[in-house]
Amino acid sequence: MSIELIVIGKTDSQEVAALVALYARRVNHYCRFAVTVLPDVRNTRSMTARQQCAAEGEAILRQLTEGDCVVLLDERGEQMRSVEFAYWLQKRLNSGMKRLVFVIGGPYGFSDEVYARADAKLSLSRMTFSHQIVRAIFAEQIYRAFTILRNEPYHHE
Repeated sequence: MSIELIVIGKTDSQEVAALVALYARRVNHYCRFAVTVLPDVRNTRSMTARQQCAAEGEAILRQLTEGDCVVLLDERGEQMRSVEFAYWLQKRLNSGMKRLVFVIGGPYGFSDEVYARADAKLSLSRMTFSHQIVRAIFAEQIYRAFTILRNEPYHHE
């Protein structure tokens, strides 16, 4: 199985980009992992938030294939502890699916079409984070999940 993290827009922070790259390299020791950065929607000043979500949603949906398991990182998603997320991930790894796709949307969330396509929603916290910093936090959580599953000393409980 491969895991893909789809994000909207490049990060403007070299430090955040470096953290995402670090954890992407680490996750690739366990399974194929890729980060796909979709371009920011242009001319957003003349768009409503709903229009921007729709444009981002179209770009996201173009990246998905029929057999993908799509998981949105969404404030209304299920919250889990790291160990619970590790076991949740293990179930998907054991299911035989080919590709698990996590999606971090833009600043206004997702379009109705993307919500309809999603198989699950996860929330990292009830707190609000920038959609850029969430990339680093979530990439680290994927790495942490693999170390938990392999009983490696990275995670302390």
